[in-house]
Amino acid sequence: MDRPKSDLRPTHRITLMRRFFDSEAAGGIILMGVTVIALAVANSPLAGAYFGMLKTYVLGLSILHWINDALMALFFLLVGLEIKREMLDGQLSTWPRRILPGIAAIGGMVVPALIYLAITWNQPDLRNGWAIPTATDIAFALGVLAILGSKVPASLKIFLTALAILDDLGAIIVIALFYTSELSLPMLGGAALCVIALVAFNRFGVVRLLPYLAVGAVLWVFVLKSGIHATLAGVALALTIPLQAAPKKTRAEDSPLHRLEHALQPWVAYAIIPIFGFANAGVPLAGLSLDSLLSPLPLGIAMGLFIGKQVGVFAFSEIAVRLDLADMPAGASRLQCYGVALLCGIGFTMSLFIGALAFPDRPELGDATKIGVLLGSALSALAGYLLLSVAPRERPHTRAASSM
Repeated sequence: MDRPKSDLRPTHRITLMRRFFDSEAAGGIILMGVTVIALAVANSPLAGAYFGMLKTYVLGLSILHWINDALMALFFLLVGLEIKREMLDGQLSTWPRRILPGIAAIGGMVVPALIYLAITWNQPDLRNGWAIPTATDIAFALGVLAILGSKVPASLKIFLTALAILDDLGAIIVIALFYTSELSLPMLGGAALCVIALVAFNRFGVVRLLPYLAVGAVLWVFVLKSGIHATLAGVALALTIPLQAAPKKTRAEDSPLHRLEHALQPWVAYAIIPIFGFANAGVPLAGLSLDSLLSPLPLGIAMGLFIGKQVGVFAFSEIAVRLDLADMPAGASRLQCYGVALLCGIGFTMSLFIGALAFPDRPELGDATKIGVLLGSALSALAGYLLLSVAPRERPHTRAASSM
């Protein structure tokens, strides 16, 4: 749709990446605090008001649905913009740069899913949740790296970002293929016409954002009523936003994609994701026991995130390096790489989101899902932080990839 733009200045690429790290890391730290607040409220005298508010209907949808279907569509719009930018003009713009994070992302999805299915195998009604532990929360993970500061080389932060972006792409594909309800052909037809219009805007060089956003809003309504999850409308819209600036503009930041991405980043990091976290992380802990923690659903999710992610990401990365398919991130030791693999088990946002899709008609499984996500993510964050805080850097003579 858009050709890669090769004349962007390296300094501008660095500025874009720095802004990305800053917003994501700060947003992750805020998300940690919001999660604690949600848990506190859900286990306080305010719990009734909290859950009652989320179930309140406004314009045909509950507030929880507005958050998960509408606000998260903007989150997926930003994710789509980041995927497109990185694929065309960023850290994933060439195959050598895609190999290591791509292989690691595959391992980080396959192994957690297998662990979840192994633990829940005797309960077929739980198998639909296999994708819950396959996602990485980039904001949370980068928030932990931000706390560690200079102890972690920049190459590992870039590797984690690239891996999480590919991981998000995998999650989007999984949602589209496996978490779609009965389809409405008329609504799908309307959505298809909207996509055709967006592609036409791109092909004819429309660089104003308003036409894209207006058609994108209509697209969201059609997708919401089609049976496909409404948030995928954000991804479809993102893929049609032009990466190239208007003919008279030479700076990359003048392109529609960059302008929209920069406008969305603070809103997503500081508002949308915290609101989503507050609405979805609240779970009553009264009566929580060891037996309930060890029941198949929360155990499968927690072990998928904590064990599956670290094993999948690190083992697949090691295989790629040993087969000379890719090099280690520059200046990073294997122990540091393992620490980042641990952080990939922080699946908070996307895992909670997929959990809500996996069991839509089983509200009794909602709390168990949240407990599994919170437990697996907390173990991964703590273990990753502790390991990276003591892990030594790699020695200078070690072979490393300059592209990472």
